[in-house]
Amino acid sequence: MSDFNRSQARGLPLERADMSVDAGLRSFMLGVYNKVALGLVLSAALAYVTGQFEPVRDVLYRVSTDGRLLGLTIPGMIVAFAPLAVIMFGMFGLRNASPRSSGIYYWTIVTLIGASLGVLTLVYTGGSIASTFLITAAAFGGLSLFGYTTKKDLTAFGSFLLVGLIGLIIASVVNIFVQNSMLNFVISVAGVLIFAGLIAFDTQRLKMQYYELGGDQTAMGVATNYGALSLYINFINLFQFLLSIFGQRR
Repeated sequence: MSDFNRSQARGLPLERADMSVDAGLRSFMLGVYNKVALGLVLSAALAYVTGQFEPVRDVLYRVSTDGRLLGLTIPGMIVAFAPLAVIMFGMFGLRNASPRSSGIYYWTIVTLIGASLGVLTLVYTGGSIASTFLITAAAFGGLSLFGYTTKKDLTAFGSFLLVGLIGLIIASVVNIFVQNSMLNFVISVAGVLIFAGLIAFDTQRLKMQYYELGGDQTAMGVATNYGALSLYINFINLFQFLLSIFGQRR
């Protein structure tokens, strides 16, 4: 789910992309990070509303008298699968996106994912969600900093991660039917490693893309939205896999 504009050629050697002296690059990346941060704030608020505000919660989920999740209603299933549907539409339907359309695309996906995350508040305790979020934020910061500063070209590493991501998706679909706890643990560990790597890879990709765009403000507006979406999805997936491993269930 995190494959936006990764196939662009790298026309500039990494050693020439020196972020320490390029205010434009810092401004570009800050724009990306700001959108990711605002997206996470919005997602947290929506997750709380859909998972803990009873009039909304009861439309989306079947819940026991003590607040445990029993299942999803039909509207809940629609909300759960809506982000994937919109992502797929964008991949094939937004070939020539503008800053405005790509911005609408970003915030639509963030809103839908945030609404779908309410299920986590019904499965895991509030304390474990908060602590896992902080761990994810710290890991995200460190991994993104590595991708931003490293002189090593991560292109080959990124290709390896994308192959792993495909395998992860296949294994996850299989486990929906077999419901094997050991396979679920292996999937979660693999998911942590894959999305941790993608955070570093996507950060470097965005840095190189900034130079490739050559100061085209319209193109950079689109790249900011798509870049924020890639990092946001990486963050959310890393958070969910960590929560699956370390989270305390209700």
